[in-house]
Amino acid sequence: MADTGNAGWFERVFIDLGRQMRWSFLPPLMIYFSYGVSGLTAIVGTFFVKDYLGLSAAFLSGIAFWAGIPWALKMPLGHLVDLIWRYKGWLIYLGAALIASSLVIMYLLITDPDGMTAILPISAWYVISVLLAPCGYVIQDAVADAMSVEAVPRLDRDGEPIPEEQSRAMHTTMQTLGRFALISGTVAVALLNIVMFAGAEDLPQSAKAGIYARIYLMALVIPLLSISGVALAALQRRSDKRRLLGLGKTETEIESALGRDEGEPAPNHWYFTGGAVFVVLTLAIGLSDFAYSQEIVFVGSMAIVLFLMRQLIAVLEPAKARMLVGTAIIIFVFRAVPLPGPGQTWFEIDVLGFDEQFLSVLSLITSVLTLAGIILLRPMMARRPITQIILLLTFAAAILSLPNIGLYYGVQNWTAAHTGGLVDARFIAILDTAVESPLGQVAMIPMLAWIARNAPPNLKATFFAVMASFTNLALSASALATKYLNQLFLVTREVRDRATGAIEIAADYSELGWLLITVAVLGLVLPLITILIVQLSRLRTTD
Repeated sequence: MADTGNAGWFERVFIDLGRQMRWSFLPPLMIYFSYGVSGLTAIVGTFFVKDYLGLSAAFLSGIAFWAGIPWALKMPLGHLVDLIWRYKGWLIYLGAALIASSLVIMYLLITDPDGMTAILPISAWYVISVLLAPCGYVIQDAVADAMSVEAVPRLDRDGEPIPEEQSRAMHTTMQTLGRFALISGTVAVALLNIVMFAGAEDLPQSAKAGIYARIYLMALVIPLLSISGVALAALQRRSDKRRLLGLGKTETEIESALGRDEGEPAPNHWYFTGGAVFVVLTLAIGLSDFAYSQEIVFVGSMAIVLFLMRQLIAVLEPAKARMLVGTAIIIFVFRAVPLPGPGQTWFEIDVLGFDEQFLSVLSLITSVLTLAGIILLRPMMARRPITQIILLLTFAAAILSLPNIGLYYGVQNWTAAHTGGLVDARFIAILDTAVESPLGQVAMIPMLAWIARNAPPNLKATFFAVMASFTNLALSASALATKYLNQLFLVTREVRDRATGAIEIAADYSELGWLLITVAVLGLVLPLITILIVQLSRLRTTD
């Protein structure tokens, strides 16, 4: 019986995944993979900011807020993708150009800082680069989401309709593989960073800068990957059309099989009007001297997104619409909980001695175990309701916050003394990362699969963008909350003048412990209260 059980588990987890894989999945997976590779510059950016920019943790959290705002525009962008679906390649090219511009700016800041500062201060160039990248990624992501729905075939190789149950399983597999491709990009990035930073801790700062510059040049492969994905999709579509014509299908049947049986959607001006109001509001407030500009932009953005959401869910059955709203609220709060901010990483670098290569090792562990977790947890995600998954993630996050709190208070000194130096700070960091890794990407997959199954074929990009805009505003809320906590619990790292070596800002991690504890408590309490309220209301979700 045990062998049968093990064989059944292996088939559900691995064999069934291979059975549902389709060649048509590859183009959107390439775009998702390119987004995963975008993390190539994350570690470099962390050390660049720490070593060269005298920016506070609160200011950096504020930049994170502005960088998250473009993702709230996915709804009008998604509607635009549906309207000009035949020309989606041009949107991919535009996104690639913005991403490349961001990377080139950072490369020039490292290799020619004097030339760049002759035009604008380094901090201004850094902010421009940080804001350009998400604009490019959100455009490409809106296209990839819609491509992920179209990638699931409606007809088998013989031209016969695919059964509903099999189609549902393939949609879940497609969304799982989308997360898998994204994390695979981070695995490739972590491996490259480990190689690039080997022995870097002993190099002078000028030599490290050379490594940083080469990494930004390598990152230019990111826009090339996404462009290749949309080119492959065009080739596959032509090949599928020829195959279906050979099977005797009519033009109408072919259009239906390729995902456009309901024709082009009627333009809804509210998406673009709301987007225009959003842009005007963001620029007017963001460029002003208002003390609470970020808060005003967030509230205005939320009002616009909620109004646009109401426009779209009107096409759903009332029960499905209520369930979608309840699901969105739960995921919003789960993603909106505050984070510690950059102070935790600064502490790990300055006090615990974590260098570039070790942070790359942690990133690699996170990525590899996330890939394994996504595959192993796929059957559970297909069967369990979203509320149970969020509960699991909430409790896991609370428990896994304890080692980081312990590292701040020196638990590694006690464990190392009682284990002959084995369980030191790095051991604890690796163990905590290994356990935590698979959980972060799990929450979104069931929701994405639900949207893929229920979205009208001619509004698939808009439907994905509805949830993405709302839940990505949660990241902006998280950035705001993180900023508030970093203002309440002030954490600073040492900054020296590049020319004289004189200390400009002294390191002070005395309040980091209370910051970590507060974040852990809020991360546990807020999602639990939200789930309880939603499940006791008319918005109760069972999917």
